[in-house]
Amino acid sequence: MNTAVPQTEDAGAAACAGPTDALGTSAAQARSAALEELIRTDPGRFRVLTGDRPTGRLHLGHFFGTLHNRVRLQDLGVELFVVIADYQVLTDRDVADNLLQHVEELVLDYLAIGVDPARSTIFTHGAVPALNQLMLPFLSLVSVSELNRNPTVKDEIAHSRQSAVSGLMFTYPVHQAADILFCKANLVPVGQDQLPHLELTRTIARRFNDRYGAGSAVFPQPDALLSSAPLLLGTDGTKMSKSRNNAITLAATVDETARLVKGAKTDSERHISYDPATRPEVSSLLLLAALCQGRSPEQVAADIGSAGAAALKKVVTESVNEYLAPIRARRAEYGQDRAHLRAVLSEGNERARAVADATLAEVRAAMNTCY
Repeated sequence: MNTAVPQTEDAGAAACAGPTDALGTSAAQARSAALEELIRTDPGRFRVLTGDRPTGRLHLGHFFGTLHNRVRLQDLGVELFVVIADYQVLTDRDVADNLLQHVEELVLDYLAIGVDPARSTIFTHGAVPALNQLMLPFLSLVSVSELNRNPTVKDEIAHSRQSAVSGLMFTYPVHQAADILFCKANLVPVGQDQLPHLELTRTIARRFNDRYGAGSAVFPQPDALLSSAPLLLGTDGTKMSKSRNNAITLAATVDETARLVKGAKTDSERHISYDPATRPEVSSLLLLAALCQGRSPEQVAADIGSAGAAALKKVVTESVNEYLAPIRARRAEYGQDRAHLRAVLSEGNERARAVADATLAEVRAAMNTCY
């Protein structure tokens, strides 16, 4: 596969501007639009790296935020690598609880939504030693101050469960760079807040090529594919999160979904309208129903009118349960054969190891460390 992505130097740099840089974000959005056109015309030139930490079951925020897009890219013909980032569970906690169960649950969710292990590679950090070994030379290419001022790391530290974070938190962006570059991914779907992480990956790739490439590019400088994913709030009106128990998981039953939606926060105004600025909780519920129905939230609101929050929650419950029905059916079917889940992961790990071993061999050759 040709990992080089046609781009101008200026466009590539602008695509990774920080999230507070309006001009940079605008350029990133324009670049993403151009990339979408390239994907449609020649998907085979792209390799995507994406993934999740195994800290619990995936929910509707994950689905409409990233999972749905992964399947879309896969089905268009883009090569997809999905990392289950088991080592990164430890970035903001002391131990990785129930890790095996969480890993299997992720594989189950991936298969249920349509990730095809025959066309995509699902793997774990822990099973690919060469990927993790890339962190050592990569760490030598960045300064402590560069890691320290990463805004995403600062935010993660501020919201950490630990009184004192470990050194792993500071190496987190470099580990993500290893995730991306081990397979020479040239496209990474990200939200705007993740642009600094990808910029560091591009910096590491560029510096490695300059220092060790001898005029040739060992690593591509991956592009950001900015997500236009909608923001769904949790049932309590705050950020939807696994740890806050405010999310509808893909594995939730019909009754669990109804209970969670019934307890969702709304407001006292009886007329239902879509206004994210002044009515965020009601608007999030309308958006969720709209995504499930394939309509606009304004259309859903118009149908409900002055029927109130109870009618809104009834529409949301029915829409979510109908939308998730086929996913839940596939999930239940796959869940009956845990051996199959482990086989999918084993095959993906083997495939990822082969890719990582080849990349590490190339890195060693470039660094003259083949003894």
